Amino acid sequence: QLQLVESGGGLVQPGGSLRLSCAASGFTLGASAIGWFRQAPGKEREGVSCTSSAGTTTYADSVRGRFTISRDSAKNTIYLEMNTLKPEDTAVYYCAAAKGLLLFTLCVVREYDYWGQGSQVTVSS
Repeated sequence: QLQLVESGGGLVQPGGSLRLSCAASGFTLGASAIGWFRQAPGKEREGVSCTSSAGTTTYADSVRGRFTISRDSAKNTIYLEMNTLKPEDTAVYYCAAAKGLLLFTLCVVREYDYWGQGSQVTVSS
């Protein structure tokens, strides 16, 4: 069974850090395009950061310089390191992977086939 299982969400104070993990099972991430998305209450799911099959990484303007996406092929796991967190970063975060090669990604929902279950990240004092 193909699955992406997330961990690492929680409550953090403004200015704090969190790392989200997303472990794949039933398939190998390999050169798959990967991404992290988030959805705040009442808003559409938006791309936070994605890496194409060609290795090009994009970040949303709102997180550039604070968030870092990475992949550990040996562990078949994707990560999102989040630093200097702000209240507006509060959302449910989802990891995603594309089924086939995606040499260029717009980091939009429709490009991705496999999804994690979602992790709540709350930034509040």
